[in-house]
Amino acid sequence: MLKNWWYCAGWDHELSLGKDALLARRIAGESIVLYRKPNGGVVAMEDRCCHRQTALSCGRKEGDSLRCMYHGWKFGPDGRCIEIPGQERIPQEACVRSFPVVEKDNWIWVWMGDPIKADPALICFAVGPGDPAWNIKTSQLRVDANYRQEIANLSDLSHVAWVHDQTFGGTNAWSTVKSKHTLRPRGLDTETWLRGVPAVRFVQHLFPVGTLVDMCFDVQMTLPCNFIMHLKIFSAGSNTEGPSDGQLLLDTYSCQAITPRDEDSVDYYYSWGASRETDSPGMTDLLHEVIGVAFLEDKRILEAQHQRMKEKPDFRTIDYIHDAGPGKLLWLLDKFLKEEAAEQASVVEG
Repeated sequence: MLKNWWYCAGWDHELSLGKDALLARRIAGESIVLYRKPNGGVVAMEDRCCHRQTALSCGRKEGDSLRCMYHGWKFGPDGRCIEIPGQERIPQEACVRSFPVVEKDNWIWVWMGDPIKADPALICFAVGPGDPAWNIKTSQLRVDANYRQEIANLSDLSHVAWVHDQTFGGTNAWSTVKSKHTLRPRGLDTETWLRGVPAVRFVQHLFPVGTLVDMCFDVQMTLPCNFIMHLKIFSAGSNTEGPSDGQLLLDTYSCQAITPRDEDSVDYYYSWGASRETDSPGMTDLLHEVIGVAFLEDKRILEAQHQRMKEKPDFRTIDYIHDAGPGKLLWLLDKFLKEEAAEQASVVEG
C-alpha cells in the first residue's frame, strides 16, 4: 500500500480529552494508537510497546505521554521512552514510531510514510460537519473487502442503477450516460449529468408523480481512496449541455474517506448533508438515513466479490465502457506504488 500519503483515522469527535480516551486503528497494515494531549493536540504512534510488543492502546494517558500498562514503560508524544520503572538507564533505541497528524474538516489524518514529506496541503478537499454553510451528518462502517474494490466501485457510478435501485437509483439512465473523467496528479475528477430523469428513489415521494429533474454528480476522488461528491438536483430544464437552467432544488455534499486496514478490510468514514440554503426540516436526516442503507448495499456486494476474488485471484475479467473511471484511477495508484517501490529499493541499495 502507499506510504507517503495521508490516511483518515476517523472523525475528530471520536477522540475526546477523556483520561481513558485511546483510539486504536489499523491503517495500511500498521496498528496505530491515537490520543489527545491536555492542550487538545492529537498524537499518533505505533500501537506496539518496544519492550514486548504489548498494545499501547491498552495503556494509560499521563499528561502528554502514554504509559504501557504491562511493565510501566512510559513514552513521550514523540515516541521516545522517558521512564522505565526499576531501571535508571533508558536505552537510546527504546522508542516507538510516531506519525505526523493533522485535523482538517473534522477528520483526523495520519501520514504513514517519511515524516519529512508530510505536507498538509496534500490532504484532500472536503466539507466537514463544522462548516456553517452546510448541515452535515457523519457515520462510519467496516467493509471486509480490498480497498482497490472500493476505488473501482466509487469511480464507476453506473452501479447505482442496480446495487442501489431502492435508494440512490430510480432511473436506468446510468447505463447510457457518458461521464466526463479528468485525471489529476493525485486523483480523478468525474462529472456526470442526468437530465430529464426521475429523482433518486429516496426522494421521489416528495414530488408529484411523474416529476422529472436534472442531476449533477460532481466527484473528486483522490488516492489512496477519498471520495468527495457534490450532488445538485434541479427541476428539469431545457439545456442539454452545460449547467442546468432548471431551479436548484437540493444542493448536497457527501464526503467519504475509505481507509484500508489491510488487504482484506477497510474502515469507511462518511457524511452527507444539504446546504443551509436548500435544507429543510428532516432533509439532512433523510440523507443520513439513506446513505447508511446504501452503504450496506455496497458492503453486501463488495464482500461477496472479495470472497470470489480470493478464490480465483488469477481469474480473467472482462471490461466494458463504464470501466473507464476505475481503469484510470487504478492505473494512477499502480504508478505511485511502483514509484514508491523503486525509491525504497534505491535506498536499500544505497
